[in-house]
Amino acid sequence: MKDTIKYVGLDVSKEKIAVAIADEGREEPRFWGVIAHTSDAIKKLIKKLGDSATLRFCYEAGPTGYPLYRLLLTLGVHCDVIAPSLIPHRPGDRIKTDRRDAIRLAQLYRAGELTSIYVPTPEDEALRDLVRCREDAKEDELRAKHRLSKFLLRNNIQPPAGVNKWTVKYRRWLDTLKFESSKLQVVYQEYYHQLKELEQRILRLEEEIRVQATDGVHAPVIQALQSLRGVALITATSLVAEIGSFKRFSTPKQLMAYVGLIPSEYSSGERRHQGKITKTGNRHARRLLVEAAWSYRYQPAVKGELQRRQKGQSPTIQAISWKAQNRLNKKYYRLLSRGKESAKAITAVARELSGFIWAITQELEEVQNA
Repeated sequence: MKDTIKYVGLDVSKEKIAVAIADEGREEPRFWGVIAHTSDAIKKLIKKLGDSATLRFCYEAGPTGYPLYRLLLTLGVHCDVIAPSLIPHRPGDRIKTDRRDAIRLAQLYRAGELTSIYVPTPEDEALRDLVRCREDAKEDELRAKHRLSKFLLRNNIQPPAGVNKWTVKYRRWLDTLKFESSKLQVVYQEYYHQLKELEQRILRLEEEIRVQATDGVHAPVIQALQSLRGVALITATSLVAEIGSFKRFSTPKQLMAYVGLIPSEYSSGERRHQGKITKTGNRHARRLLVEAAWSYRYQPAVKGELQRRQKGQSPTIQAISWKAQNRLNKKYYRLLSRGKESAKAITAVARELSGFIWAITQELEEVQNA
């Protein structure tokens, strides 16, 4: 009995961890107790439960991140981080407590009903935090621009004729604005100063992203992905940061499914119906792919910035990029000719674009292994 595998479900919060155990077999899972969320408490728990080789831990992915997963691995204990959205739920279950959640996790884990997620390496997670920090800063910048624009609109202040918003001329005009009221002058200065601070923050983040794209561990993949139209420095780095290892996708369809760009399906018997895209998986990567897909509305061409990005890349990768331009451009206009909305056509283009991204990463892996 000592060699019996124990399936341990952990309901993890900031300060506490609820622990439940399901022994191998068909016995009812039992609640073990609550421990502090510290490394010492976790080490004591493992010692009390027995041989680490017979333990299987799991917990839901959440705001506490992956330090617990990495700690368990260093202690020689198997651990899976579970996708919360894919945990089965009973329709009539209306009671949720830490105790119940831990027991349910242990029970489903033993039954093999849980889906684990890919846990990024510390290096990948740091790169992901970097690109997401830049994404947050861009959102803050947009809000700051809206606040300043609405402030000027409320005070009936319009830019001169022929001056478009946020151009160089528009900013020169902003620098000349003065208000008779000291209160309004302070409000304007604070709004404008906040916008300038955010722009400087974005520049600092983009400079570090540029360094990682040149000298980081993922630099070869990032440089290769920039051979594709619509996938420049920020997009390429962000895709690599969000997806991590492309090796875990054995087919392009698996990558398409991961980013939630495959159509949902409701089929029964002889009836088969496909609906909207699933939108499962990584929403950041999905948004990046959709934004990049808009570039394929234009006629295929290799010039300017794209030509510069392709310098030094293998002929095979350049051929994949050219094939992507021709195929995706035709697909977009073919779908429009069938009456599809442009947004839906772009989503279909984004789905196939992820396939070309997969092809480039596979080609790069073959070159590196040669």
